[in-house]
Amino acid sequence: MIDLDSAFGQQAGPASSDPSSTPPGPNDVRRAAMDLLARREHTRKELARKLSKKFRAVPEIVEEELDKLRAEGLQSDARLAEVFIRSRVSRSQGPVKIKMELRGKGVDDETLGLAFETCEVDWFALVEQVARKRFGESAPSDARERARRGRFLQQRGFNFDHIGSLN
Repeated sequence: MIDLDSAFGQQAGPASSDPSSTPPGPNDVRRAAMDLLARREHTRKELARKLSKKFRAVPEIVEEELDKLRAEGLQSDARLAEVFIRSRVSRSQGPVKIKMELRGKGVDDETLGLAFETCEVDWFALVEQVARKRFGESAPSDARERARRGRFLQQRGFNFDHIGSLN
């Protein structure tokens, strides 16, 4: 019987060079992070969670690589927040809902405030556009209809000031 491993110059047995048995290094962590960032923007918190799950044995390397990515400008919570806000505004969502989602992703309040200032969205015009698209030009016929419209706009993420400006 021919031993195929030795015939092709490979070692057999427990001393084989299995790449999964070597501990992951900084290049492995960086490659995984870059793969995630290539698909879409991620917050530092999201990347840390995903990479820590994959590279449990080396949490300090994960943190080092995340610091390097941020320093190199490859990962930015501010950039993610701006892109996310523009995306959600195009889907007719209000600031309350957008802020809640970004906080859930790990964006801090300071970065949130700067991102909202940068995007310069007229929330009053947006709530008016959303209401007109959903309910037409007619004014609410009674208090019940006004409340129904208000609940819809609240679910979309608009606050009471925005909704109140419609009446």
